[in-house]
Amino acid sequence: MKKILLLSTGGTIGCIQTDEGLIPGIPIEELVRYLPLNENEVHISTETVLNIDSSNMQPEHWEEIAKAVYNNYHHFDGFVITHGTDTLSYTSAALSYLLPNLQKPVVLTGSIQPIDAKKTDGVKNLTDAVTYATKGAAGVFVVFGGRVIEGTRAVKMRTESYDAFESINYPYIAYIEGNHIQHNMEVTDKADGELRLESGLCTDVHLFKLYPGVKPEILDSIKDQFKGVIIETFGSGGLPFLGRDLSKTVENLIQEGKIVVITTQCLEEGADLSLYKVGRLIDQSKVILSNDMNTEALLPKLMWAMGKTLKLSEVKEIVESSNTP
Repeated sequence: MKKILLLSTGGTIGCIQTDEGLIPGIPIEELVRYLPLNENEVHISTETVLNIDSSNMQPEHWEEIAKAVYNNYHHFDGFVITHGTDTLSYTSAALSYLLPNLQKPVVLTGSIQPIDAKKTDGVKNLTDAVTYATKGAAGVFVVFGGRVIEGTRAVKMRTESYDAFESINYPYIAYIEGNHIQHNMEVTDKADGELRLESGLCTDVHLFKLYPGVKPEILDSIKDQFKGVIIETFGSGGLPFLGRDLSKTVENLIQEGKIVVITTQCLEEGADLSLYKVGRLIDQSKVILSNDMNTEALLPKLMWAMGKTLKLSEVKEIVESSNTP
């Protein structure tokens, strides 16, 4: 019999309707009663870590969730975390960094409709998550809409559809039908050594999205409030230099010791600063390149790396390395 720990953080799956709208209110013990479990195969224990709408999720909460997994790690065979969908991708990525060397499944899931709604997707998603936590591979994953997604590759694409999440720039890990898991790719053991809990995120990070007409002075006015900035550029990595010159602003940030990450607003295929003049204006050795990482994974990875060191060369090596998730 497999032992699974179900950790609750709130979210739509456990929401109730009030005069103020949907708010988390269904106890985690109540969620378990909706599951069609075979008690001879799996035993589920529960723990409430948080009970919040995921729009209120903060980096400090990521560390609380990671600590809950770490403290219970040797007592269970797998973990399921219920989470609101709005920031689930950020949390799944963060846990991939905060819990290196996992040798058990840690599965995040949620739902578009509360679990007690007439047409809920919560029962299926939670059941599928328990199935993968019981029989699946080691690592952090998102299970939603019958699909298993690498924790650092999940992006919420839709606000109302039951297939809200997609895997970006990476194949789906598996598909789940009933209690059967069909792996879409070979999953290798990525763990090397004992599980660690790596806390101490640096949250002094700003996410800046370019748009036609954006004023470079915006970054100048707030630069004292952050140590690192992720810039979502146009296309393959274009920074405007005519009219409103963002390239000079980036150069000034670098000279002042800010850690600058260049990514793209495009979801798929990643950035390549070498293609156009608007990208080549930036010295690639002095900035961090996102390659094909999505922003939801890039942001917590930068916070995690900067929590270790603020030396540009070291942060660059950590963030750009494919040896980390």
